[in-house]
Amino acid sequence: MIAEITHHGRAFRVDLSKPIDLSHALHDGENQLRAWWVDPVRMEPVRNGDIEYAVKSGSPVNFRNIFFNPHGHGTHTESVGHIAPEVFPVGGQLKRYFFTAQLISIRPEERRAPDAKTDQVITLEQLRSAVNERPPEALILRTLPQANNTSRDWSGSNPTYLQSTACAWLRSIGVKHLLLDLPSVDREEDGGVLAAHHAFWDFPNTVDRERTITELLNIPADVRDGDYLLELQLAHFMNDAAPSRPILYALLP
Repeated sequence: MIAEITHHGRAFRVDLSKPIDLSHALHDGENQLRAWWVDPVRMEPVRNGDIEYAVKSGSPVNFRNIFFNPHGHGTHTESVGHIAPEVFPVGGQLKRYFFTAQLISIRPEERRAPDAKTDQVITLEQLRSAVNERPPEALILRTLPQANNTSRDWSGSNPTYLQSTACAWLRSIGVKHLLLDLPSVDREEDGGVLAAHHAFWDFPNTVDRERTITELLNIPADVRDGDYLLELQLAHFMNDAAPSRPILYALLP
């Protein structure tokens, strides 16, 4: 199914029958992806006394409760409500769901942190050299070397993060949606400063209800860097973060 899209006077053609899913699946059981020391996802049948609502137990339907944390389990999209006193719900934020996008791959640089740890950091200079002259609405960041993180527990691993100046620059050039394969744009332990989040949303100077950050992407290794159309779909949660399923479509010649 070929679609033609025009954005700011530029025409694009995409094949909507060939989506590229950038999300991790949420599931019960072993080998789950998680971060921030959250307990594993649980999916279990509702029980009412001796009755278990599972077909295997004689129920006519499966009827399960699901226990999870949007930030700590799987791919999720968050709003400025993540760092604001008021929870600005991300579920009602987007007015459209298709955006021009660029996928870039960057190998982070080693930097010495104040606590003497050696951090892996994505810098302003690296982003400046990789982002298109005509910036996309959405920037998708893949960190190198790429690993299979479908079952990783990121907790306590001091993952790669972005310089706050890099996030401020992305905001200044008009990037509205920042997506990355890491658990956060910020350092895991930074004393609650969250400098990169604040820089991208320019909070508290403003309450930016347009921009989003999507974390814990699952970017297939065979997907090349370049320009795409992004479909950003997320659950209609009235919360600062919601599970999401970003989908890429390659641009046709």
